[in-house]
Formats: sequence, structure tokens, C-alpha cells
Amino acid sequence: MIPSRRSFFKTAIGAAMLSRGPRVSAASVSKDSSFDPWVEIETANFKHNVAEVSRRVSGRPILAVIKNNGYGTGVVNVARVLEPERAIAGFAVVKLHEAHALRDAGVQKPILLMGPCNEMELQDAVVRKIRPMVYTPLGQALDRISRKIQSAVPIHICVDTGIGRVGVPYRQAPSLIKDLASRKSVRVEGTMMTFTEDPEFDAEQLRRFQALCATLDGERLQFGTRHAASSFALFQHADAFLDMVRPGMALFGIYSEKEFRSLGLMDLRPALRLKARVIYVKQLAKGESAGYNRAYRAENDVWLATVPVGHADGLPRAAAKGGHVRIGGALYPIIASISASHCIVEIGAEPRASIGDVATFFDAEEGSRPEDFAASCESSVYDLTMHLSALLPRRVL
Repeated sequence: MIPSRRSFFKTAIGAAMLSRGPRVSAASVSKDSSFDPWVEIETANFKHNVAEVSRRVSGRPILAVIKNNGYGTGVVNVARVLEPERAIAGFAVVKLHEAHALRDAGVQKPILLMGPCNEMELQDAVVRKIRPMVYTPLGQALDRISRKIQSAVPIHICVDTGIGRVGVPYRQAPSLIKDLASRKSVRVEGTMMTFTEDPEFDAEQLRRFQALCATLDGERLQFGTRHAASSFALFQHADAFLDMVRPGMALFGIYSEKEFRSLGLMDLRPALRLKARVIYVKQLAKGESAGYNRAYRAENDVWLATVPVGHADGLPRAAAKGGHVRIGGALYPIIASISASHCIVEIGAEPRASIGDVATFFDAEEGSRPEDFAASCESSVYDLTMHLSALLPRRVL
């Protein structure tokens, strides 16, 4: 008879427990069929965050930035949750394959592609009603595409007001926009910029952008919907809300900067959680060690739990220097070193955890939000969520 996955885990873990003798907690072997870590997606919190952002921006349309695998939740998952919300005007991604994945999944609202593609890829994208972000002289290419699809190509023009990343430099923008807006093959749906998030320089960036739009308006050139405000700007620059806002992290319920939490401008609730199950519990005697290079040495007899989440899953290596995991309602420190597929948690003098217990790395509870976990190990919350492995199961609640 071919053994099942469940019987395999029971046999393997049971054997390991017996081989360790009485130090191993023999209290429990999980009846769960899998010990793989997973990401949970809280639909209700997404909807709450949309309402909070909409209130903050006085009902302006929201272009939801769901780039880089939906900040760890899965780009299709988050789009399906957000699309029914009336406040959501559309979605923005950077990778072409994510734009196509959204259309393949049946997403109907507008999609802005903020990343590069060649002319053939651009034509395929336009056919699927994916709007390109343009900042180079693509007029002739857009003419050719327009002739093939027999309609004008909707675009958003990106202006570089000082971030120096992508975008037509603001001094050169009038001529490019004039060229594109004058073509029958093109429909300029929007014009956009990105802040450097330097509070002093941001004001100058916005001044440059507004001056450009005033010049275009004076020449009766169509520049569409103006948008500049990311999640950061929702807290810092109310004067940059313009015609539409373009948040990412805020919709996921995460404060991009620590000080934003205390401003009281929005009540954001994290919409993603990272969880796993304890796979092993044992007692370490005083003087014994754990982890590569014996990174942890027991000062007294102590109980440890092994959780199958490592840096290959997206857990920062630095989590062993301050990160905590919640098991059974209590927070326990991650110790030793983070390996590719495992981390070790210090439980204390008593065996308060058992095999199969759920270990939560971050969720919406105060003290274990993604921002809290990232800060505890001196990591960026952006790195924490965006680096979650795409191979982890996503469970939409």
C-alpha cells in the first residue's frame, strides 16, 4: 500500500520523537495533512482599508498599485478582492506578465502597465486593454498599433519631476506630450509623477508637475487624469491628491512609515498574515547549542520549537536577532539562525508549545503587525511582504 502524506508525517515525526527520548514533548503529533507555511489574505481588512483611503482622499478614484505579486498576497488574489469596490478605478502593475495574469483571471477594470515592453508586447497588451505608461517618443509605434486595432491607444504619460528613475524629464515633457496628444492614434488618459519622499523636495516636485499641467492646459492639450499620490503621500501631501490617487501599501493595511501610525489620519488593518505549524519541540540542556555555527547556546535548560519557515520562504535572516512568533497567544523570540527552510523559537523553561500548534509571524494584532515584525529585526516592511515566496499557498478568507 502506498503511504499517504499524513501517515508519512506521523511515522517520521513519531520516530524522531522516540529517538530523542524523554526530552521531546510526546504530547502531540499534528493531525494536519501538511506543515507547509502559508499566507492568509483577509478580505474584510482589504475592504476596510479601501474605505479608509477613500475617506482620506474625499472620494477621489483609487488606482490600486498591486505590483510585485500583490505585495506578497498574489496579484490575482488581491485584484479579485478589490475589483468589486466602487472606489477602485483600476489597477497598476510593473511586470507585463502580471498585467496578463489579471486579464487571464477575468479582471475587467483598467490596468496600467508601469513597466517596459517592446512594440510587439505593447501591441498584445493594448489588444487586451492594458494601458501602457509612456515616457519616450513612441508616437510612430502607437500609430502602427492604432492602425492594427483600428482605435486610439489609451496611455498614461510618466513625468520625472526629480526622482531620476523613469519618466520624461519635466523640462522636456511639454514637447513629448504635445506630440503624443496631437496624434489621432493616441488617447492620453492620464499624466503621472512619483515623489522622492523627501519632504522638502517633494514640494518642489509637485510645483514642477502643476506648472507643467498649467502649461499644457493653457495650450489646450489633453493630459487626462493627474495622479501623483502614493501611500506615503496620503499622509504627507494632501495637496497632491489631484484627480486620482495611486496607493499600494495602504490598501494592504500597512503603514509605510512608523510615524504614520500615530497621526490618526487612517485606521489601516493589515490584510495579510504569515503562518505555519510547529513541526518539532525539544528541550535543550544547559550548554547545548542550536543553529548553524552554534549561533545559540543555552544558558539554562530550555525548550525550543522548530517552525518550517526560512529565508527561502521570505523570512529575513535578521529575524533571528529580534523577531518574535506568536504561538498559543504568547510571543516567543526567534533565536539561533534562519536556515533556508526553518527557524527556531525559544519557548522557555516549560514546554508550552506542541507539534501542530499554529505559529503566527505577523497578522493584524497590535505588536505582531508586519510593521512590528519588520522593525523588530531592523528590516523593511516592504522587503518583508514583497519577498514572501510566490510558492507559499495563499488562502483568501
